[in-house]
Amino acid sequence: MTKQSFLSDKPIETKDRLIFALDFESTGAAKAMVETLDDAVTFYKVGMELFMAGGYFELIEWLIAKDKKVFVDLKFFDVPQTVASAIKRLSDKGATFATIHGNDAMMKAAAATKGDLKVLAVTALTSLDRGDLDDLGFKCDVEPLVLSRAKRALESGCDGVVSSGLEAKGLRESLGSKLLVITPGIRPVDNDDDQKRVVNVETAFRNGADYIVVGRPIKLADDPYKMACDIQDKIEKVFNKSL
Repeated sequence: MTKQSFLSDKPIETKDRLIFALDFESTGAAKAMVETLDDAVTFYKVGMELFMAGGYFELIEWLIAKDKKVFVDLKFFDVPQTVASAIKRLSDKGATFATIHGNDAMMKAAAATKGDLKVLAVTALTSLDRGDLDDLGFKCDVEPLVLSRAKRALESGCDGVVSSGLEAKGLRESLGSKLLVITPGIRPVDNDDDQKRVVNVETAFRNGADYIVVGRPIKLADDPYKMACDIQDKIEKVFNKSL
């Protein structure tokens, strides 16, 4: 029996499907890595570590000037009006994606002010497992929690979700291709870090991811450019095989 594939059919440039997590302690180090990766990466996630380093929005402008796409991963969480105002201000910065946490009211508020910015709801962080969810007071398994949050995100007007590749398949089975699915926790090599719910490149896309986020496997590689190129080759093969 052939295993069902949920390969993305959205009109996304294949090279844009790889997002590199630009997790560095300074904008100088981040820029140096962007220069190293050169044409191997077109899409960058810029998160809280760089936000605290200073020069965050200048870095976004620098990336966009280099014709790169930007994913602002600050996971906004506050009262709805504050989240809405933050998203509205961010919508003028040229970023492609931004992440939010929160309930229906927060997601609806963000969706109402996003403009061309695509808002992604965080489902369950890939560093969490069943024991972590117990500690946080969630009495359900990861899969139903992720599906519930994704359904609420769709109903609230969000454009997509951030979800482990392990749960992406269930999202596609239940919700079809309506939401963008961005999958972090990609490990093209053996995993021994704090990410727990991980998959490899091929599995993430076969399970329905539209984009994957890769950080440490590229950052810590002996040759980051080559590692990024190898991942791009894997992505190309996944989609070319399906043509």
